Amino acid sequence: MKAIFHGTMGIGVLMVLMATTTNGWAQMRAGAITISPMVGGYVFDKDEDLDDDIAAGLGLGYNFTQAIAAEVMLNYLATDRWSDGEDVNLYLYRLDALYHFNVDGSFVPYVALGAGAITTEVESGGDRDSDPMVNYGAGFKFFMNDNTALRADVRHVYGIDPGRNNLLYTFGLSFLFGGHPEEEPPAPFDSDGDGIIDYIDMCRDTPAGVAVDEEGCPPDSDKDGVYDSLDKCPGTPAGTAVGADGCPKDSDGDGVLDAADKCPNTPAGTPVDAKGCAKDSDGDGVPDTADKCPATPAGAPVDAKGCPKDSDGDGVADYLDACANTPKAAKVDNRGCWVLRGVQFDSGKATLRDDSHAALDEVATVLKNNPAMRVEVEGFTDSTGSARLNQSLSEKRAQAVMAYFITKGIPAERLSAKGFGSAQPAAPNDTPAGRAKNRRVELKPSP
Repeated sequence: MKAIFHGTMGIGVLMVLMATTTNGWAQMRAGAITISPMVGGYVFDKDEDLDDDIAAGLGLGYNFTQAIAAEVMLNYLATDRWSDGEDVNLYLYRLDALYHFNVDGSFVPYVALGAGAITTEVESGGDRDSDPMVNYGAGFKFFMNDNTALRADVRHVYGIDPGRNNLLYTFGLSFLFGGHPEEEPPAPFDSDGDGIIDYIDMCRDTPAGVAVDEEGCPPDSDKDGVYDSLDKCPGTPAGTAVGADGCPKDSDGDGVLDAADKCPNTPAGTPVDAKGCAKDSDGDGVPDTADKCPATPAGAPVDAKGCPKDSDGDGVADYLDACANTPKAAKVDNRGCWVLRGVQFDSGKATLRDDSHAALDEVATVLKNNPAMRVEVEGFTDSTGSARLNQSLSEKRAQAVMAYFITKGIPAERLSAKGFGSAQPAAPNDTPAGRAKNRRVELKPSP
């Protein structure tokens, strides 16, 4: 009955204190040291011959975390034996482990398990006996402020030798010193606020408000490396090089995209064709911008300026020159052939007239200035007369010119003569002017 009275009274006191506490506190703190003065009752096994009585206690604890703590507790009670009324002192030495629940609330229940020793001391005879024991139980703490909590605790105490099944219930206060509440682990960091935490975010500097994929990167639908939100050309074909705006590059600014540009380094301002190469309107291989002769006929060899070549410098372009390699200073016709202008013969004869000498002397000078040159003297007639006569006449006139050159010091081995008659006319024979052009002597150089 005494034990029941003690327990009821203690519980009533705690209930009143809890009811009159207006503020709840969450003060389970990792690293805190606790001191807990306690008072309550101790109920003995009926076979122990000892009266139930009031028990006092003092505990010193340490909170490893908010939930886990260890506590050293000393309990004491003064009782007496039923059989002879002897006064007996009882000491309990305990080392307990406590596990707390609801550590973030003001009401913190816990369970406990511990071990230690029970020492029994008879006052009159001085007999002292210590036996090992274990205990387990539960309790709660109710925080009234940052550092103070009401505490209630109940334990089953089992004395190992001899076997004892005792009950210890206590009430008191728990004071906390130092320590700190366990901090919540920081929320995973999301630097750019795109909803993808940094450690999986492949694009940590995404601008605010831009939609992202599961890797934290803004979508890039055409995979050109420019995000859709910045891409001015979102349908760029795969593999196409693009600029910062997502549009295909035109590095040389010629209006032809790099992907199709066969001449990617065209100078600025140069007109180009569909392939991005400088225009060459006449197809001579010289761009229009450098072509001084932009209308050269197709196939005509040209120089670096785009003009038809005149290899022998006779004023007749190679593609028109029927007589290549004419020496310098030689007078040519529009075909580029070395024609002896001003050479006159008596009609129907091969005799050179005196007024032809000046023209022939000019040619002799050219031949002397080109000592390695060999020359074929070729005679031609118009179509008047028979072919046989014309052939014979053309041969004789060619030989007459050749003979004159020899008299001027040109070695005979450098010269040859040949007649063509009316063949190979230089002009039509149907007009007097045309026939005059056909009655001619030409010089054909050879290496």
